[in-house]
Amino acid sequence: MDILYLLIPMSVLLVLGIVGLFGWAINSGQLDDLEREGERIFEGEAAGVDGDQASRALAGRQFSASEEDRSEKHVNG
Repeated sequence: MDILYLLIPMSVLLVLGIVGLFGWAINSGQLDDLEREGERIFEGEAAGVDGDQASRALAGRQFSASEEDRSEKHVNG
């Protein structure tokens, strides 16, 4: 029974945190224009990536290639 003194306040804090996070998402525009994002899937043309995403993808490919080089050297060397 004493555990309820811990669990009830923790659950209230959790609910308040979730409500606060949801309020932040609404106020910062995270849920704006949901229809457009859903329709984007059905567009015939493939949408390009943002500049920042392209650089990350390129960096990821370079990282993968360098890992492969190291693994080949380890196996062969």
